[in-house]
Amino acid sequence: MDKKIDRADGAWPIAGEKDHSAPSVFRPEALLREARRQRELPLVAVPEVCVLDPDGDVVRYLKRTGAGRIHEGWACYHTELLAFDLEGIGEVGIVGCAVGAPFAVLVAEQLFASGCRLLVSVTSAGQITPIGPTPYFVLIDRALRDEGTSYHYLPGSTFAEAPDAKLLARVEQTGLALPGIALHRGATWTTDAPYRETESAIARARQLGLLAVEMEAAALYAFSATSGRSIVCFAHVTNSMARTEGDFEKGEADGAKATLAVIATTARVWRS
Repeated sequence: MDKKIDRADGAWPIAGEKDHSAPSVFRPEALLREARRQRELPLVAVPEVCVLDPDGDVVRYLKRTGAGRIHEGWACYHTELLAFDLEGIGEVGIVGCAVGAPFAVLVAEQLFASGCRLLVSVTSAGQITPIGPTPYFVLIDRALRDEGTSYHYLPGSTFAEAPDAKLLARVEQTGLALPGIALHRGATWTTDAPYRETESAIARARQLGLLAVEMEAAALYAFSATSGRSIVCFAHVTNSMARTEGDFEKGEADGAKATLAVIATTARVWRS
């Protein structure tokens, strides 16, 4: 029988004894090389602007309208990358249904190794602190680290901060002018266990001033901080954790049109 570990210093094993500055032996470039060889894929860079769409609503909209096309060079074993044209931006890549911190960062690592330069994540989120009728978007400036992936990139801390504060400020300023879209800026709670959102955990999140709960932002910002990659995370607040009937309504086209407007604004600001 395993002995119970006595951590008198209060540190969790996942946060201790890690050399965060050491390079990884297993690299995304190596995995992509082998996947490309096995699947006989051409060496084609992904678009410089890419999107994570954990709910898959935008991906389904692009497929339904015929606007998306399979990117022939994407060598990921676990996902497909759709390419589509976004007005004023050009070709954009999008990966759907990469839900949760480990999956999101795995895909993010591979996207940047494949030619991406800006990654925008727009994830469905539950309302923690009411600031208006849903749905609305929160531009995430920091996220509570209640998941495991971020601790492999950064030492322990309560929050993972968005590394590029100037970019966020410009995105916020421009996004506030989007017609018909409610945009706020603030902090979220990133969890690995959505079905363990207890009353006490929600109360603590409110005490910390958190606006919403989601599953990816803390890990993506931790990866961004250590890699120098440009990542902007949004929470699309669509629900109050199904505590009332009629929850999870996202708006026109399941929120895809509003989400695409937010993505386009972010990409334009980044390029400028």
